[in-house]
Amino acid sequence: MNESGDVTRLLPDWSGGNQEALDELMPLVYNELHRIARRTWTGQNPGHTLQPTVLIHEAYLKLAGHEKKSFQSQAQFFALASMAMRQVLVNHAHSNLTQKRGGDQQVVPLNDVDPGTQRQAQEVIALNEALKKLEKLDPRKSRVVELRYFGGMSIEETAEALQVSTITVTRDWQAARAWLARELGVGGLG
Repeated sequence: MNESGDVTRLLPDWSGGNQEALDELMPLVYNELHRIARRTWTGQNPGHTLQPTVLIHEAYLKLAGHEKKSFQSQAQFFALASMAMRQVLVNHAHSNLTQKRGGDQQVVPLNDVDPGTQRQAQEVIALNEALKKLEKLDPRKSRVVELRYFGGMSIEETAEALQVSTITVTRDWQAARAWLARELGVGGLG
């Protein structure tokens, strides 16, 4: 059986509560998860302390502990992985800001503090808060942004994960980017 067939077989097993299925599944999907993590990395500051491999491993821990869901496709699994990566990035950003405000009680010379890292953490948190607002207004548009921006999915992959047409995803993506640009007071997402 090829990798795609193995993934298709393992997803329902994991959804049914078989933890070993997730352990067997992860090596098969690792390359795709790494691609998603690299896409998420685009535009990050070079000194960012959370590397793509760590992001994947943290997302794996979230997936391993996730309440079981029923997957109808690989795209839905990767959508869940994208959500896990978003949560890891947001948690990491919150942690960075807490540490910059003295949360770890370590004295750091002012010239050692990287303002780019702090600004980036603030941007991730602001985007996350804006996505929470958008989710209340239009959950599908929020998911489109999450999958496209945090998950690095194409229009086609996003459409498959959400089980809607590519035209719907394109419209939602454009509308969500415009809404977020207004909400965040910036030029929007790429």
